[in-house]
Amino acid sequence: MFEGLFQPMHLLVLAGIALLVFGPKKLPELGKGLGDGIRIFKASIREDEQESETGEDRISPPNIKIVQSSDSKKGLDPNAIA
Repeated sequence: MFEGLFQPMHLLVLAGIALLVFGPKKLPELGKGLGDGIRIFKASIREDEQESETGEDRISPPNIKIVQSSDSKKGLDPNAIA
């Protein structure tokens, strides 16, 4: 399905369309933002892998209190989350 998608001519056409849509002044800013986003994503993946190797767990379960309601049914109080 995606066999011929990344041929050089297709990439040139996509670059030309991007240039027309965003303009020459905006493309470097978009590229920088995309690069920063990818860099942050890679760093967070690397950090998660290191934490999984050491056995640390950053996510802790929330503290939820079970309260008695006025009609004598037990329920979760959404305001009781600590």
